[in-house]
Amino acid sequence: MTQVNPYLIFNGNCEEAFLFYQSVFGGEFPYLGRFKDMPADDNCPPISEDEANRIMHVSLPIGNTVIMGSDSTSASGDAIIGTNISVSVNTSSKAEADSIYNGLAAGGNAFMPMTQTFWGAYFGMLKDKFGINWMVNFDENPPA
Repeated sequence: MTQVNPYLIFNGNCEEAFLFYQSVFGGEFPYLGRFKDMPADDNCPPISEDEANRIMHVSLPIGNTVIMGSDSTSASGDAIIGTNISVSVNTSSKAEADSIYNGLAAGGNAFMPMTQTFWGAYFGMLKDKFGINWMVNFDENPPA
């Protein structure tokens, strides 16, 4: 079944924000990763020392929803507060991920094609023709 979650982008204070959300809602972070934890990849620009400790990805389950977040980098540019949210779609198959990605990309800007990632997912990002940011994800090895 497809799952949709809000994805928030911050300008260096993602960890602070998510610690605050955790204090309000409770719960634990299933994952909190920093940009310095990413393996070198020809498809990703290098991360500066200033950005190495910024949050690459964090998630916090709240009821049946998971809020997710990341910090911006010089490569992505500063997030504009108020428009710093993406809709993250988790699919149940690669075919479903491709179908949703291609459908949303029609007339938009598919700036990160669907690809295998170092974290074991099939993942892509785009901005649709209405200016909405989307992340499409299929976890090939979902957590147990």
